[in-house]
Amino acid sequence: MPPFPLPLTDLFGDWGAYIVYLLIGIGFGAVLEMAGFGNSRKLAAQFYLTEQTVLKVMFSAIVVAMSLIFLTSALGLLDFNLVWVNPTYLWPGIVGGLIMGFGFIIGGFCPGTSLVAATTLKVDGIFFALGTFFGVFAFGETVGFFESFFYSSSYGRVTLMDVFGLPAGIVVVLVVLMALLMFWGAEQLERIFGKRDLKQEPKWRYAAAGGLAAVALAVLVIGQPTTEDRLARRAPELDRELAERQVQIEPAELLSLMHNDRLNLIMFDVRSESDYNLFHLLDAEHVELANIPVTLARLQLEPSNTVVVVMSNTETASTQAWRILTA
Repeated sequence: MPPFPLPLTDLFGDWGAYIVYLLIGIGFGAVLEMAGFGNSRKLAAQFYLTEQTVLKVMFSAIVVAMSLIFLTSALGLLDFNLVWVNPTYLWPGIVGGLIMGFGFIIGGFCPGTSLVAATTLKVDGIFFALGTFFGVFAFGETVGFFESFFYSSSYGRVTLMDVFGLPAGIVVVLVVLMALLMFWGAEQLERIFGKRDLKQEPKWRYAAAGGLAAVALAVLVIGQPTTEDRLARRAPELDRELAERQVQIEPAELLSLMHNDRLNLIMFDVRSESDYNLFHLLDAEHVELANIPVTLARLQLEPSNTVVVVMSNTETASTQAWRILTA
């Protein structure tokens, strides 16, 4: 099994994981402050085209994270299926983006950068953060009035690869090229509207751009692992678990799971449709073995207390389905 993402709670316990999260947050906040994200004038200047630090910093973070995620996935170091991708709610997202954009240009902060400013005792940041907390409270108290819209136009766990039907490597290369073009365009805007002398900019940024492009090309050349590749990598581990019967359960255990309200039980019946129609357990869902990979996207949106049970007349089909789900 790929070593990443790390099971921090299993490795360090709850409090150890909290400390790791705290250190990551401190580092993130420190980087934002050093980049000038605690200065509302610097942030608002983004919208007047005179200062493009926000675009360059945030887009750099996005493309670097994206490139390294898919590179480590290609190398078998990261299981991308375990990386949480926020479900897409199209129109609520558009409306929320417009509201945040108006708040950003009027107040000079986004919620995160207001906290950066507040920690350095900037008065405008403190008041913006207080307003954010009040907005969170007001939203929580009123969301019931527009809940149907809040959950409308749901597309689930969707990525650019899903939207355009392209391999991950091509998408990574295209996004990196788009980012580099945007960085160049941002510098030109700063030169025209902000009267910035680009000759004074550090030359190492060209090397950084080349390195980023090289990583993107490596992702394209290596490619992402298929289900068969993941199965081949995990074959010894999966064979051992099957031989030791660590993953099979008795009927009594399934009965206990069905009556455990603290678990989200999902049962897949991979028998033929005729056998399923003759008899099946209550709430068991019929899924053809060939369609098991299709269910993965839905399972990735299930809560962490989800238990998936695969059943069949013999262990052959259910074992194959388990292998696909586990890979």
